[in-house]
Amino acid sequence: MQPISANDLKTKGVGAIDQALQSEPDASVTVRGEVKYVVMSRAHYQYLRECELEAALAESRADLDAGRFVRESVAQHMRRLDHLRVSHHAGIDRDRQGHHPGQHR
Repeated sequence: MQPISANDLKTKGVGAIDQALQSEPDASVTVRGEVKYVVMSRAHYQYLRECELEAALAESRADLDAGRFVRESVAQHMRRLDHLRVSHHAGIDRDRQGHHPGQHR
């Protein structure tokens, strides 16, 4: 990954990014010697997004194939979500009172 200093970016502008991306698909922007940002072309960004979406689709297909799904009506789904929300908030309230999982009173 081609580094671009913040100073180069300030003085050369977008030209510094264009130059860095001529030889690499992405470039890092450093501030005081530390990588703070990564820049890339829109085409490369779109490619990475497509890869991410393909991975999510593959994961979903694997879940379906393994039977990790729930078939329910909208009303059943809403009741299940409400139950999960209430259970989650009850856990937060216990934590605020100093009770932690595995701790008995």
